[in-house]
Parts: sequence; structure tokens; C-alpha cells
Amino acid sequence: MAYCKICGKPNCKEHTFLVGKAINIKEFSGSSPPEIFVGKYNYPNVNIGILSPQTYGDNQIMSSPEEWHKNRLDKFQIVNLRNELILGRTQNHIKNIQIKSKFLETMQEVAMTSKSISTEFKLKKAISKHKENNPKTPLITNAAPIEKVRLQENTKIIPKVDYITSDTDAKSITGILELEKSGLNSSKIIKILSAGLLGQKTKRRLVPTRWSITAVDDTLSKEKLKKIRYYPEISEIKVFTSEYLGNHYEFILLPDKFSFEVIEIALGVDQIWKDYEGFFPRKKYAYSVTGAYYANRLALTEYLEKIKHQCSCLVLREARPEYDTPLGVGILREASRNAFTKKPETFDTIKKALDKIQERLRQPITNYTDDSIILKEYGKQKKLWDF
Repeated sequence: MAYCKICGKPNCKEHTFLVGKAINIKEFSGSSPPEIFVGKYNYPNVNIGILSPQTYGDNQIMSSPEEWHKNRLDKFQIVNLRNELILGRTQNHIKNIQIKSKFLETMQEVAMTSKSISTEFKLKKAISKHKENNPKTPLITNAAPIEKVRLQENTKIIPKVDYITSDTDAKSITGILELEKSGLNSSKIIKILSAGLLGQKTKRRLVPTRWSITAVDDTLSKEKLKKIRYYPEISEIKVFTSEYLGNHYEFILLPDKFSFEVIEIALGVDQIWKDYEGFFPRKKYAYSVTGAYYANRLALTEYLEKIKHQCSCLVLREARPEYDTPLGVGILREASRNAFTKKPETFDTIKKALDKIQERLRQPITNYTDDSIILKEYGKQKKLWDF
């Protein structure tokens, strides 16, 4: 019996069309989504690059978690899209922003553009690209040193983006906040920060893509919390839920001053990840939950800013066996945001809320509650109206 190398199913016909001979590619052209990449390996001398498929047209969905979630793409569709991208890369010191090479200038233009842009590549070494995809491979697989890159058309840059990236007196935090106010989505802001286009002139740096993701989520949510901490508390227990690609989320909002906790458990793995912060701003990185912590917090603060209230929030994430493909923090941010677009379930006791959540979990809820700081503290501090 033959088993599919993509999904593992016997005699699979769904992915048969993907099977084909590997082809060598050294020169190609196509429309970059647009997308860039800044690595963290060998920091501060990092790999920087531009990604593009060999097709022209609107390819934005190839690099947009927002579009993946909006279109409810499954993991195979996402991996297939990502496998079309080829990364032409070179090495650059993070501080060498002022000494702009032709490649760096082109990469920064790509980072700023608002639409897919036609780009021509010549690689120093040919890559061997196979039509057959493995859903468990990283999101960037086809990479090679770049010899030459050229834009085949003028970039389309939003005036606000051009203005903010040209302002070399403003701090990077200011730039991030202004870009959000202008309506740019998270993915686009992350690219601009990563390309070293924000901050004061002498302090501009290339920022590894992974770090940029956390920096943007952290910056935006911290700014919102400055106001949220002065809002009145919510009046009842609320529960929001969402699920995407095997990531099941439960957001439990409790009437209390702001605090935030994320607990993650992967089914079949004897390990738990958790991070917490109280009313005052967090100062240390969330080393356990890592980037997902800040993506979850951003989604929550966007909702609290909208309703003009504060709360204590416990986030439960159940990573199910079907989530076996590394798809990045972006899909967790969008799954979290999606939870807050729905009407919440409301409860008058925490027990009723937890009982309801248990119906949706595939494991005992005590695996979460026994480790929760928020639940241990909830209800201990009396309110004025309790006296």
C-alpha cells in the first residue's frame, strides 16, 4: 500500500498532482507578495532576503496570516503557497543601515510597498525545487545566495508609510503606533520594522523577523494598556472561544483589575507552557509561551479598548495533534482576534464557566486550572461593595 508523503494517508489522490521531478532554478522573476526576511542566526551578521514566487499577479496571500485566516486556508494550502516562494538572500550587519547596498535598498522598497511587486532574481547558486510539499517543513524552504535583484516596476508606497519611514527623528515605537493608526495590518508593520526603516537615524537597525513580530505585538498592546488600566472593570464573567488549524483557544475574562495569563498544553506532550503578568507592566520576556503570549495579549487589548473596560484574563490554548505544521505566530494572533469577533458566553460563577469550557476541551480542565495564578488569586481581594 502506498502512503502519501504529504498527508500520510494511504492511496491519497488529493495531493497526487503535486508530485513531480525536482527542477533547478538559478534565474527567475515573479511578483513578491511583498515579503522580506531577516534571520537571527549569526547575529549581528544576519541573513537578509526577498521572497518571491515564479508567478506574476496579486500574491499577497502567500505571506499574510490575516488572509490565511480570512480565507480559512488549511495547513496544506498554506504550505503549498509558501513552497512557491524562493528566498534570495545575502548577509548584512544589523547596524549597516546607513551604508546601503543595492540589495538592501531594494529589500527596503519591497518592505514598504503596499502591493505585490514584479521582481527579477539571479541566484549565485541554483536551488533544487520539488513540486511535492511536506506539511512539516519550515515556512521558508527554498533559499540561495543572491547575485542580483531588480524591481521590474515602480513600488506603490502609501504616503503615510513614506512619511513615517522618512522621519529619522521619531523613535521606532512612535513609528509602530503611527503605522497602526494609519490602518496598516500587523504583518506589514512587522516587515517595515524588520527592514530597519523605523527609529531615529543613528539608532536604526535590521531586526530579525521573529523578533519584529514580538516587538510589534508587544508595543501595540502596551500602548493600549496605558488607557485600559484606567477603565472600569467588566461586570460579569465572559468566555470567548476560537479554533484554527488545531489551535483551540478559550479566553476567560473576569471582573477584576487587569492581569493576564496564558497557559498552553500540547495534547500528547507531557509539557505545559505558561506566563503571567499582574496589573503593572511586564518587564521580562515571556520565555515560556514566547511570541504567542504577545499575540494573545494584543487581541485582548484590542477588544478591551473597543468596549472601554478592563479585566483579568486567563487564556487557555490546547494545541491538538492536527497542529503538526510550523505556521508561525501570525495564525495564533488571527485566531485570537477571531475569538473577540463573536458574542461571548456569560456566567455568574467561575465554576459554571469552567464546566462549559470543559465540554470543548479534549483533556481535563484541571490540567490548566491547577497551575493558574489568576484563578488562585481571583476572589481573594474584596471589593468595596462586598462590605
